[in-house]
Amino acid sequence: MKEIAQDFVPIATAKTINEHKTPLIALAGQPNMGKSTLFNLLTGLNQHVGNWSGKTVERREGTFALNGQTVRLVDLPGTYSLTANSPEEVIAREFILREQPDVVVALVSAANLERSLYLVAELISLPSPLIVALNMLDVAEQEGLRIDVEILQAALGVPVVPLVATRAQGVQELLNVIRNVLNGETVLMPRLPEIRADHRQALREISHLISGYVPDPYPTEWVALKLLEGDSELTQLMQRQLPEEVEQAVHNILIQHDDALMAVASGRYEWIGRIIRAAVERPPIGQISLTEKLDRWAAHPFWGLILLGLVLGVVFWVTFSIGSPIQEWLTTHGIGGLASWVSAALQNAPAWTRSLVVDGILGGVGSVLTFLPILAIFFGAFGLLEDVGYMARAAYVMDNFMHLMGLHGKSFLPLFLGFGCNVPAVMGSRVIDSEKSRLLTILVTPFIPCTARLAVVAFIAAAFFGRYATVVSLGYVVLSIVVLFLSGIFLNRLIFKGERSAFIMEMPLYHIPNWRTVGLLVWQRSLAFIQKAGTTILSFSIVLWVLTVLPNGKLESSYLALFGHWIEPIGNLMGLDWRLTVALLSSFVAKENAIATLGIVLGSGEGTALAQTLIAAYSHASALAFLAATMLFVPCAATVAVMRQETGSWKWTFLNISFMLIVSFAFSGAIYWIATSLEV
Repeated sequence: MKEIAQDFVPIATAKTINEHKTPLIALAGQPNMGKSTLFNLLTGLNQHVGNWSGKTVERREGTFALNGQTVRLVDLPGTYSLTANSPEEVIAREFILREQPDVVVALVSAANLERSLYLVAELISLPSPLIVALNMLDVAEQEGLRIDVEILQAALGVPVVPLVATRAQGVQELLNVIRNVLNGETVLMPRLPEIRADHRQALREISHLISGYVPDPYPTEWVALKLLEGDSELTQLMQRQLPEEVEQAVHNILIQHDDALMAVASGRYEWIGRIIRAAVERPPIGQISLTEKLDRWAAHPFWGLILLGLVLGVVFWVTFSIGSPIQEWLTTHGIGGLASWVSAALQNAPAWTRSLVVDGILGGVGSVLTFLPILAIFFGAFGLLEDVGYMARAAYVMDNFMHLMGLHGKSFLPLFLGFGCNVPAVMGSRVIDSEKSRLLTILVTPFIPCTARLAVVAFIAAAFFGRYATVVSLGYVVLSIVVLFLSGIFLNRLIFKGERSAFIMEMPLYHIPNWRTVGLLVWQRSLAFIQKAGTTILSFSIVLWVLTVLPNGKLESSYLALFGHWIEPIGNLMGLDWRLTVALLSSFVAKENAIATLGIVLGSGEGTALAQTLIAAYSHASALAFLAATMLFVPCAATVAVMRQETGSWKWTFLNISFMLIVSFAFSGAIYWIATSLEV
């Protein structure tokens, strides 16, 4: 890897680091540039994830040490430009302009430099110092591309650091450059793109007219350029700021230059083209890249589907083959052993205290915590598929099937994400351009079995069907997907009159996954699950235990039993008694609660394994019906809340809940009666 060219000279007036202020660095880049990998490398576990204020867009922020000083690092949302076309774009530019980070590090892909430099063309015009991290050099070499870093750096006028984030190569060099910029040891001389010549006079006139009216912290020339681009947010802002006669004069100029958007964009692309011609050496014509070779199979209309089926099959097989034995060991020796020890330790304590700890807490939360191995394997498998670049191919080959529902392949991405959790899957529907396609995707997403549902299925299937548990579990996954497609077709034709939409999406290049990134993803999601088990599920388990002992300490006459018996006639139609029906209803709070509830109402916390208690209490037909109901029942409360947030309407949310109730009741009832007749 080439050394960084020292083309930047120290100047006395350069911005220097304040020893008493925590430096702020913003990490920017388009999607699939490796931002997450670099962010995780720098911050490790010193990071937290939330949402931007007033937005559903994820916010990641962390800290790392640079020469003994703590530095804040903010991972800006992935965005292709800084025009107000999406919440991500507005968040990225507003953060840079308002927070004025000490350095902005822009990640670009060496394997796709022409596309990824467009964001740099906008970032380089903002006030904050810019450093370009040229990532994925290994992928570029696989594609036959050679990039002269020194020429690229000279053409941009800002430091360029070669990087292979997946191997942590170049990270120290990047930190050295960041330190030099923070300390004022480097002067930046950015070479900015220019607007097309026939519109430059218009840009100067608008800048002159709005000068003095532009509010802080926006630069006047930048606002003028955005007005020429037709940026909606800046246009509305300046309409409020400008006097009527000035606003009219600006409007007249914009009317005369109604093609200014193309002029601005073409100026940037000319700037990019000159840089690419100077710095990039392309492979000989006709040479087939590694990505093209792999996509002959992965993106093939037939073999791609076969490969996708195999990939999903392997994921489920590995999950149940490895996760189920670990879960069984934890149930028997971990939670079961702990329950026996606690029961013996509390034998002189009041009966209600012993029951609360053993039956309520360990019987509820303990049963749920045994899911962790299965969840961790799922998180790791899907994180690996995402990191290697396969997810986009899965969406591509599923495009034809998505069209049956009036959707396109891009809808497969949030649906695929639903295998991890339905909450981010519903939020992920924002990648879909068409409002109707987005709404339909949200309505069918809860039919995707999340890891919590799959963990419940894995537990019940392993208890009742032994070595056939994998086949049974996979069968119910297939059932959920079939129901999803049938529901999508029905809803599309009933509500959206069979409309269809086009499919346009980026296919990232394949690259070696970063195991640290995948590992951190598993850690963060597993930790979130443990936190939920220690808060929401713990609280629910205690409340549920109270309902099982009041008013007289007997389960059969408790408040929970009274409620369960009241709704039992409905459950009986599906082969469920009051215990299974209450367990199903409790899954609305969190899907894992189904097992926690069974652990409490069946008294499994007293040393008897829950699986053995279930086998003794219920038939295989009831187990099959409960599995069907679990897979197709209404989503958890968190998913319902996000659906309301993303649709902006309780009407669509209640439609989804009502529809799923009908579907789950119909399918679980049919499965129970068919299974019962076969058993006879």
